[in-house]
Amino acid sequence: MTKAPLRTSETEAAAIEAAAADIAASATFRRQIFFWLAGAALLALFLYVFSAILLPFVAGMVLAYFLDPVADRLQRLGLSRFMATVVILITFLIVLVLAFVILIPVLATQMADFAGKLPEYLTRLQSLITSFDPKWLEQKFGVNANSLRDGLNSLLTSGFGFVTTVFTSLWSSGMALVSVVSLFVVTPVVAFYMLLDWDRMVAVIDGWVPRDNVQTVRAIARDINTATAGFVRGQGTLCLVLGAMYATGLTLTGLNFGILIGLFAGLISFIPYVGSLTGLVLAVGVAFV
Repeated sequence: MTKAPLRTSETEAAAIEAAAADIAASATFRRQIFFWLAGAALLALFLYVFSAILLPFVAGMVLAYFLDPVADRLQRLGLSRFMATVVILITFLIVLVLAFVILIPVLATQMADFAGKLPEYLTRLQSLITSFDPKWLEQKFGVNANSLRDGLNSLLTSGFGFVTTVFTSLWSSGMALVSVVSLFVVTPVVAFYMLLDWDRMVAVIDGWVPRDNVQTVRAIARDINTATAGFVRGQGTLCLVLGAMYATGLTLTGLNFGILIGLFAGLISFIPYVGSLTGLVLAVGVAFV
């Protein structure tokens, strides 16, 4: 006779415990949502306030991220972390200085010449289109030659304005953001210390992860790192190789601004078809006029 009330009390206790667990889980979930929303808001505010000076620091972090595997490999060869970091950054700075001494002046000269000759190229293209009288288009397809000519002239004028605006914007923003001090002082310093302490920073962040979920978080982070690093390194290498090939080929053929057109087409080759088509159009256009 006494077992039924006992079972009832046990059922009620289990129900109360389940309800309490649900309430605790809901409260934990709300705290997590609030934490991540607050963190995202603070991050957005930080980026907004310090956006003008963040570029060299972000560049240093990205550089350290992509050079960390090289440092790990040098460590396996017997170098200390400090010496591996020094060797990597000295090599990087040598390559960067050589690029600025050899390549950048050539690109700057070709870019200035191209911008100066762009109106002349536009005039020649307009003259070429004006002298072209495609009567067969009107006979075969019903396309009026004058309308076609006017449309092409309008398209060239709009394209010239767009290209001029883009080059002006890129030049002004680039000169405003990438200063000599940021490039040669701040970014290497940030990259040096980030690369030197990269493994320790990863270990500290790993210590923040709850131990119950640490294996899952590590697996997800490992997959993200593999996919991101593989994609960026692969695309970066592809763009550099294509840019070098295009620039070399166009220069050897004697095309004006071959280095500029080739490198530009190669560097935007991460967009499917856009890089090769842009290089083709620019090269053919410069060759014809």
